[in-house]
Amino acid sequence: MTIRRKKKKLPDIANSGVLSDIAFLLIIFFIVIAVFNVNKGFLLLLPKKDSTKIVNVKDIIKVQLLENDRIILDNAEIMLPDLETTVKDNLLAYPNMTLLLSIHPEVPYQQVVRIVDIVRKLKVENFSFSMMEERT
Repeated sequence: MTIRRKKKKLPDIANSGVLSDIAFLLIIFFIVIAVFNVNKGFLLLLPKKDSTKIVNVKDIIKVQLLENDRIILDNAEIMLPDLETTVKDNLLAYPNMTLLLSIHPEVPYQQVVRIVDIVRKLKVENFSFSMMEERT
């Protein structure tokens, strides 16, 4: 008499939960090691703390951003496209031009971004901005 042995069937790996566990761990691994592109905002070259820079008065353009989207250049109110052409013309005449932007505290953020966008588009190398003092 011969004894028949039953062959044990190995579990099918595709039907088990092992593959889903491995896939989940791989997804987590790649998410953790991935390098995300983070928006760093405006990249500005800031001077060293104790450095001083001498600027010619002719090379300075003073722009004021007031509330209600008003732009003042040399004590005259101008529009945004006019500011762009004026800055472009001055940049051609004075390559070392410095643009000083004074911002009123009530100015919307988007208006400041528009001015900075013009400055970056025209590649103005010397750019400075500050907040105006609120008058009480």
